Amino acid sequence: MRHLTLLAFMLLTSTLMARQPNVIIIFTDDQGTVDMNIYGATDLVTPHMDGLARRGVRFTQFYAAAPVCSPSRVGLMTGRTPQHGGLNGNVGLNAVGMPSAQVTIAEELKKAGYATAHIGKWHLGHSKQTIPNGQGFDHSFGHLVGCIDNYSHFFYWSGPNKHDLWRNGKEVFHNGEFFPDLMVKEASEFMGKNKDTPFFIYFALNTPHYPYQGSPEWLEYYKDLPYPRNLYAAFLSTADERIGTLLKTVDDLGLTEDTIVVFQSDHGASKEVRAHSGGGSSGPHRGEKFSLYEGGLRIPAIISWPGHLPENQVRHQMATGCDWYPTILKLCKLPAASHKIDGKSLLPIIKSAAAPSAHTRFNWKSGKMGAVREGKWKLVVTGKKTELYDIPNDLGEAENLAEEYPEIVTHLKSVSQAYWKSISAKN
Repeated sequence: MRHLTLLAFMLLTSTLMARQPNVIIIFTDDQGTVDMNIYGATDLVTPHMDGLARRGVRFTQFYAAAPVCSPSRVGLMTGRTPQHGGLNGNVGLNAVGMPSAQVTIAEELKKAGYATAHIGKWHLGHSKQTIPNGQGFDHSFGHLVGCIDNYSHFFYWSGPNKHDLWRNGKEVFHNGEFFPDLMVKEASEFMGKNKDTPFFIYFALNTPHYPYQGSPEWLEYYKDLPYPRNLYAAFLSTADERIGTLLKTVDDLGLTEDTIVVFQSDHGASKEVRAHSGGGSSGPHRGEKFSLYEGGLRIPAIISWPGHLPENQVRHQMATGCDWYPTILKLCKLPAASHKIDGKSLLPIIKSAAAPSAHTRFNWKSGKMGAVREGKWKLVVTGKKTELYDIPNDLGEAENLAEEYPEIVTHLKSVSQAYWKSISAKN
C-alpha cells in the first residue's frame, strides 16, 4: 500500500513538474499558396519548411484571415477576423493601428508565465500602446511598418526614406547586416536565456516579401528560372535556410520535443510592381495578394510538436489563421479565451483526419470585396457583382454559378450579413 502511495505521489509530482510547451510561430510574408516543395512546387528548394511538415501536420485548405498584411496579423494575434479586431486594412505610417484593447495571444501566454518575444515584422501600430511591447511582448526586435530593405533597414515608400529597426521601443542600427540573420540571432539569444522556462516567439519574417534580396548562392542556383520567379525563388530559399538555422537552435538546446512550431504565410503571393509584378505562385487557384479569391487567401500552414502530435500527416479540412489562438491555448492547457473570438481549436482535426472542419462557415472583407465560405460553396461579392463557386470542383473559381443557384446566393448573403451585424471591436 505504501509503495502505491509513493508511486501516486511520484506521478503527481512528475505531472506538476512537466513544463508547458514553448511556442514558436513562424510567419512568412507574401508566400504563394503552393510555394513549398511539399505543396507541389517542383522548381523550389525548401528542405527546412518541408521538414517541418514531415514532423507535423500540413493543411491543404488553410485560409488567411485577410489577403493583406496587417489584417491577416490581426487574425493571428487576436483570434478574430480583422474587422472584429478593429482593423480594416494595412496600417500606414500615420495610422493608429490595431486597438490596444484587443487581447493578443502574447498577452494570454504572458499572463500564464511565458516569456514572450516578437522578432521581425510587426505592422500593427507605432504608438507606445500598439507596438509589440504594449501588446504582451516582453521583448521585441524588428520593424514596425510593412517592409524594409534587408541591409539598410530603411522603409522605401512615399515621402522621405525612413529607418525602421527597433529593439524594445528604442531605435537601433545594424547597418549592412542581413535582417533575417539578425532575426535568427535575436531569437536564438532569447531562447538561450529562457530555455528553462516556457517561452513564446512570434518569428515574423519579411520574406519573400519585396524587396527580393536572395543570397548570391541562391541567385546563382536559380539563374535559369524565368524572371521574376528566379528572384522570388532565391529569396524564398534564403528564408528557408534561416528557418533551418532557427530550428537547429531549438534542437541544439534540447527543446525540440518541448516546442510547438506553427508555420503559415500571411496571405498569397504579390503581383505588385515592387515585387517585379510577380514571382510567387497560387498554383491552380485564382487570384493573389489583395484578392478574396483562393489565391489571395489559401496559404501553406503547418503545426509540429514531435512526440506529441501526429507526424507527416495531411489535413484537408478548412481552417483559418484565427484558429491558432484557441489551438495554442488548448495545447498549452490554458483556459479558453474569456472573450468572444472567431477562431476554433484545430486540435480535433490535428489528431484525426476524420474530424469535421472546425468552421461551418467563415467570412472575409477586404476593400470593396466580401466573401463567405460554407461547405463547398464560396460567395464573392464586389459591389453589384455576385459570384458563387463550388470550390472543391472549381479550384480556379472559373465558373460562376450564381444564376444557377440563386437560393444558395440568398442564403450566403444572409449568413454574411448576420455575421457582420453580430461583431464589433467592443465585444
